[in-house]
Amino acid sequence: MLGFVGQYQHSLDAKGRLILPAKYRSEFERGGYLSPNSEQCVALWTPGEFARQYQERNEQSRISREDRALVRLWASNSSEVEFDKQGRFALNAKIRDYAQLDGDVLIVGALDHIELWNPAVFAEQVEAMEEMFKQGSD
Repeated sequence: MLGFVGQYQHSLDAKGRLILPAKYRSEFERGGYLSPNSEQCVALWTPGEFARQYQERNEQSRISREDRALVRLWASNSSEVEFDKQGRFALNAKIRDYAQLDGDVLIVGALDHIELWNPAVFAEQVEAMEEMFKQGSD
């Protein structure tokens, strides 16, 4: 797979589970990892990519006190997830609260990971950049 692209919308069920789109499932046969991400979304990583992120952040944690605090926040709020036969996985309450995930969830491909967004937050954070994207960068 070249990377995760596209976007889908699914709803959390009563148990706080979400269905991973079929297109992405083969990359998560061995499970995955959830972690808080910037702009108030949640990242879903493959095991290999999470290991790479872990290594990068571990090296970063040696730079400054602020970097250590950010790495600590990221690691302490990350969790391993397993998928059932229907492609569902559970999001714990803390990670759902962090990203304001309740009801509909936007599942967005972000090349090396998947992002889980509250649709309203996505519109505010990301779609606001659409005009700048249309104009191009200098």
